[in-house]
Amino acid sequence: MANFSITRRHAGALLFGTALTALSPLSAIANPQPGGTLTITTTPEPALITNALSSAPTTAELATKIFDGLLEYDMNLKPIPSLAESWSTSADGKTVTFKLREGVVWHDGKPFSSADVQFSLMEVVKTHHPRGQGNLGPVTSIDTPDARTAVFNLAHPYPPLMMGLSSLEAPIVPRHIYEGTDFRNNPAVNNPIGTGPFKFTRWEKGNYIQLDRNEKYWRPGRPYLDRLIFRFIADSATRAAGVERGEIDVATFGTINPVEMRRLEKLPNLSIAQGGYEAIAPTMMLELNTQRAPFNDKRVRLAVAYALDRQFITKNIWYGFGKPATGPISSVLKGAGAFTDQGILRFDGKDRLDVANKLLDEAGLKRGKNGVRVKIFHDPAPFGEDWRRMGEYIKQALSRVGIEVELRNRDYPSFVRQVHNEYDFDMTSTWSIGMADPTLGVQRQTWSRMINPKVPFGNTAQYSNPEVDKLWEAAQTETDTAKRNQIFHKLQETLVADSPLIWIMEMDLVAVQNKRVQNLITSPLGIRGGLYDTWLQR
Repeated sequence: MANFSITRRHAGALLFGTALTALSPLSAIANPQPGGTLTITTTPEPALITNALSSAPTTAELATKIFDGLLEYDMNLKPIPSLAESWSTSADGKTVTFKLREGVVWHDGKPFSSADVQFSLMEVVKTHHPRGQGNLGPVTSIDTPDARTAVFNLAHPYPPLMMGLSSLEAPIVPRHIYEGTDFRNNPAVNNPIGTGPFKFTRWEKGNYIQLDRNEKYWRPGRPYLDRLIFRFIADSATRAAGVERGEIDVATFGTINPVEMRRLEKLPNLSIAQGGYEAIAPTMMLELNTQRAPFNDKRVRLAVAYALDRQFITKNIWYGFGKPATGPISSVLKGAGAFTDQGILRFDGKDRLDVANKLLDEAGLKRGKNGVRVKIFHDPAPFGEDWRRMGEYIKQALSRVGIEVELRNRDYPSFVRQVHNEYDFDMTSTWSIGMADPTLGVQRQTWSRMINPKVPFGNTAQYSNPEVDKLWEAAQTETDTAKRNQIFHKLQETLVADSPLIWIMEMDLVAVQNKRVQNLITSPLGIRGGLYDTWLQR
């Protein structure tokens, strides 16, 4: 890695700097120091780095530095300006007008305009992003009366619209690069041009991706850093050693075993970067293929849900970086009223294994002479060693109720192809972004209109339930907050009782950081933000 040894002299590390936690003395320094290289390790290496076409976690971590969205969000999840400097909504809620920022240019020097917004959202994001339908579903067209005005026309008022216009959810891509091309096969997918704080420079496959400072970024004086290096290291122990030695500044969640994270956070130069995931409400889950045996039978799905000990998984596999999930909607939305745990089927009773065995008997899956009722394949998410460890636990836990599990550990491209494109799986583990409104992130997992093998990370379970569809569609149009929350409560009750997915844990997507890094967490998107305010204390 030719440039790495040179730039490492300027690399700092990471600080416990978030509005949600007490700040260390270093974070109180008022004068940011420009320059330096921030080195981040993440896993797995992404298949592509344009997140208008993918919601894969590592794609999002990279692409949100390259692209901007119309909006960003403060720590209270309130929309704040980005490429849009102001906006207004019509009295009937069916027209939203955005005034765009003047003087913004793409990384290739071409001017940014409303035509880019119209093209990006209607032609690319709405069709190709896994959450595009949720974010932009009722947007029927976008008018561009002039270069600085984008007028969204909606089929009906849509309460969640303003929560899904960040660079994470709705990145603005250059029309002059993509128009008239096959988007997924356009060379710009992996040689991207954006308006964001950092420019794509280099990708050495299997090693690192380099992003350099956008000297023409529209935020004055930003970004502070000269360079971002995203390193891909195959072994978790090697990643942990790199953080400990100061060779790596930030290790994203999942790159280091949780037990090692607990050890590293005790070292004087390192800490856990708290917060920075409030706007994405991440939840860990198992996806079940509801279109083939045995999981086309609800009783078998429920038996698996009863057989798994979520408390054990949270404590002993993920070392407390989260809490057991009760259903599809995260408890981070409790304050907004969308979450409930009342009337929701629970799987943690003392007799849970007895219940699981009874359900399997009722489903006609009797034990054979060897005690096995049925054999299934389980594809653990290819996001690191801890997912494989959880797979081993699942194998042991299900064997207790007569389900034999064969683990298939695949590389990331193979996993996406077989699970998300070909639906060739029985059960898989994954985690998903729920977002600040369930319509934006959670809906795609169980809304039948999101069954699409061309768009990964949608309704992978291929679950189709007319009652659930009607509830999701009612939530899209209901403007009364109390009534809308009641719809979400009914969805939680219905989905948990049917269990097309098994919700395991609400995740704390914390990173390990070196305390020299300042302002790593400055928004509810955390390291999935632009990092333009991040700087290094040297």
